[in-house]
Amino acid sequence: MDFLVEVLGDALEALFGFGSELRQVLGLTLVVSLLATVFGVVVGVPLGTWVALRRTRVRTAWLVAVNIGMGVPPVLAGLALLLVLWDTGPLGGLGLLFTPAAMVAAQTMLAIPIAAGVTAGAIKGLPPAASEQLAALALSGWERGRVMLVEVWPGVVAAVAAAFGRVVSEVGAVLVVGGNIVGETRVLTTAIVQETRQANFGDALALGLLLIILAAAVNGFLTWMQLRSGRHE
Repeated sequence: MDFLVEVLGDALEALFGFGSELRQVLGLTLVVSLLATVFGVVVGVPLGTWVALRRTRVRTAWLVAVNIGMGVPPVLAGLALLLVLWDTGPLGGLGLLFTPAAMVAAQTMLAIPIAAGVTAGAIKGLPPAASEQLAALALSGWERGRVMLVEVWPGVVAAVAAAFGRVVSEVGAVLVVGGNIVGETRVLTTAIVQETRQANFGDALALGLLLIILAAAVNGFLTWMQLRSGRHE
C-alpha cells in the first residue's frame, strides 16, 4: 500500500510541477493526434459514405477491406510505413523517418478505416424509408452522399471520436516510425512506456493521467456536439 501511495504522490508532484519536457510531450501528442484524426476523417468519412451507398459486389469487397483495416495491429502498420520510409525504401529520399510527420502518417493509416467503418455503419443504420426517399430524388452521387452525412451527423461525430480515440492511445506505430526521441518524437504513450521500463512509475502515472485528461477533453467536446445536434433535430 505504501508503494502505491508513494507512486501517486510522485505522479501528483510531477503534474503540479508541469515542467517544460512534460509540456513538450503533451503538445506534440496533441498536434500529432489531432492532425492524424483530421486527415483520417477527411479520407475515411467520404470513403465510408461511398461504401455505404454502393449497390454492387464492389461494396462487399470494400467493407471487408475496411473491417480488416479496423483490426490491423498498430505495430504492423508502423512496420509497413517504416519499410516504405527506410533509407533504401520507395520514399526513403524524403527523410521523414523518425519525425513527427511519419508519426502523423502512421496514425492516419489507423484512423482512416475507423472513420470509414463508423460512418458506413451510421448510414446503413438509416431507416429503409429514408434510403428509398433519397433514391427517388434525382441527385448526383456527391449530393446523395452530402445529404446522407447531414442525416447521420451524430454518427459522423462518433466517427471522429472513434478515430481520435484510436490514435491518441496508440503506441506501437508511433514508436516504430518515431523512435521515441526526447524533444523530437516522444509523445505521451511512448513516454509512458519509457518511464515504466526505467521503473519511474510516478512519472509514468503522471503521463497516463495527462493522457486521460486529454482524451476526456476532446471526447467530451465531441459528445457535446452529438447531444447538441440531437436537440436541434
